[in-house]
Amino acid sequence: ALLTGYGGFGQIMSPRYRPQVLAWVRAGGVFAWAGLRGGGEEGEEWHLAGSGANKQNTFDDFAAASDHLLAAGWAAPGRVAVMGSSNGGLLVGAALTQEPGKYAAAVCRVPLLDMARFESSGLGPSWVPEYGSVRDPAQARTLLSYSPYHRVTPGVSYPAVLLAASDGDTRTDPLHARKMCAALQHATSGAGPVLLRLERGVGHGARAVSRVVALEAECLAFLAGQVGLRAPGGAAP
Repeated sequence: ALLTGYGGFGQIMSPRYRPQVLAWVRAGGVFAWAGLRGGGEEGEEWHLAGSGANKQNTFDDFAAASDHLLAAGWAAPGRVAVMGSSNGGLLVGAALTQEPGKYAAAVCRVPLLDMARFESSGLGPSWVPEYGSVRDPAQARTLLSYSPYHRVTPGVSYPAVLLAASDGDTRTDPLHARKMCAALQHATSGAGPVLLRLERGVGHGARAVSRVVALEAECLAFLAGQVGLRAPGGAAP
């Protein structure tokens, strides 16, 4: 099963066509998009319930969605993969550092991961209303309580992780993915790889169709290889 989500900025994650989801399902996988507090699916109260001092609720909702996939028989233990981008990358970073044993693999794309320094680069200052600021002591404690980079612990068996960043990203600086990759490689006792995919000459989102296909294919192949999902008509990865 591949679980993803966003849960931030009041964004509504409405169903729409996604070719990467079709590829995963055609290969025999299960795809799930979790509706999380912090989004806008249930109105502004739902958004506020997952932002600022309440941000942990977003991560708890994501963990509960993973538990539901197992309890309902949609996934087997050790075969749940997670993926997220931008604020969803923060979500995945929190998931793999708070409950590393829950997931077989994670793809963390253009993420925010060092929540003590997110204000220092890119569009970070504009996100203070959503996350809070380290300049406020109470808000700093909240940020550090879930900041994925600061929760990496030596000796923990982390799942296989692919961090994807772009060197021209003016929103989420690639420093987040680079630092997190180094920290996880140093800390993990797990057998799975921890890799950095750095794409040059592109920014946060927009890129040529050929590059979109390459990114999605590599991310899905990485996850499929970790959970044992076969490519359509092919051998097991």
